[in-house]
Amino acid sequence: MRHARPIFLVIVLSVVAVGAFGLKIWHDRFQIHRLTLATASASGEYYAFGRALARVISNHHPDIEITVRETQGSLHNLELIEQGSAQLALVQSNSPSRPSTRAVAYLFPETAHVVVSAELGIQRFSDLRTKRIALPPAGSGSYRLFWSIAEHYKMDPETIEFVVKPSDETYAAFRAREVDAFFHVMALGNPRLAELLREQNARLLPIQQVAALQLKLPYLESTQIPMGTYDGASPIPPKDVAAVAVRSVLISSDDVNAGVVYRIVESLYQFRSELVAIYPRAATIVLPESGENLGLPIHPGAQAFYEQDKPHFLVEYAESLAFLLSVFVLIISSLWQFRLWLLGRQKNRADMYNLQLVELIDRIQNSNKSQELIELRQELFEILQKVMVDLDKDRISLESFQSFALPWETAISSLRHKESLLSKIGFSAPN
Repeated sequence: MRHARPIFLVIVLSVVAVGAFGLKIWHDRFQIHRLTLATASASGEYYAFGRALARVISNHHPDIEITVRETQGSLHNLELIEQGSAQLALVQSNSPSRPSTRAVAYLFPETAHVVVSAELGIQRFSDLRTKRIALPPAGSGSYRLFWSIAEHYKMDPETIEFVVKPSDETYAAFRAREVDAFFHVMALGNPRLAELLREQNARLLPIQQVAALQLKLPYLESTQIPMGTYDGASPIPPKDVAAVAVRSVLISSDDVNAGVVYRIVESLYQFRSELVAIYPRAATIVLPESGENLGLPIHPGAQAFYEQDKPHFLVEYAESLAFLLSVFVLIISSLWQFRLWLLGRQKNRADMYNLQLVELIDRIQNSNKSQELIELRQELFEILQKVMVDLDKDRISLESFQSFALPWETAISSLRHKESLLSKIGFSAPN
């Protein structure tokens, strides 16, 4: 009795620790993760992609609920992340980083388009200095990109006549000749732009000196708007147009659950075909060789995916596993005590079955009736079935089963011998 109390205390503490761990696992497993994804205008590419991503994630991970939010663009999205009003956001790669933002994934490239009225003889980017130009909202990455490029050509807000308009108003203003040009960053093949270029006497202005621009703006990618992008019959543009592009990047707050981020990144690639079916431009999403080149610190959940670790479980339950380790000694101690008790119980249960076999053997030896032997055979196999179930459920040990097997074989042999004897003297015995 003197040792019973410490053992009992160890067992109680172990049960409490395991229960707490189980509760943590259950909470993490069934918790609904509600995230807000900041995009841009509801008529733009970011919003359309955000809705597609949210739908695919919901289809495969019901515990991740993503609400897509319309915003003013990249800079506004960064502010929302900092404020905690959004946990995910889409931004352009030229957007400034913030302390709490983390990169999650590179998405599709977006090309800078400069559309000008063909009647005005605008040939170079610097010719925009004397024209009226419409720019995207000031909170967008596109707005910031325009002024970064314009600075290279010695242009600033004081030397350009510009207005800030959302995309819908920009197209209307260009059609009404209220502006001479506009600047948009978008994926190639935008259907609204194709319609405008076919309707209006307009052309795409090249952005040249890309190598020089990259010296100050290393995030820029040199690209082209290929001939026929917006119309193949009467080619628009009639020849390749030099341009620059930036990558759209999915970012998150640094406190988003690592396991959730891992599954979001995994879904971008694992369920690519579903995403492309909803948003075709998702086909151009690039899987980086590592997360080192995303332009800002990478989220640990995304890093785990890019490095092809398999710690989805470890990433998600790292804290819980650390807690489990802290109670390991207590659990081992209690399990040892439980093993001793279980071995004793298993032996007692096996002994019970062996006693039943001894009784059956005795009844077999004393039986002279065919029907009684049939019943004894049935009892014998019922005992075997019970023993097999108990072995499967660890109610008896393998050693105990082996000690049971010999008397059972003896019993079945005795039964067959008795059946043979009865058959020889004219009784009908089962085969």
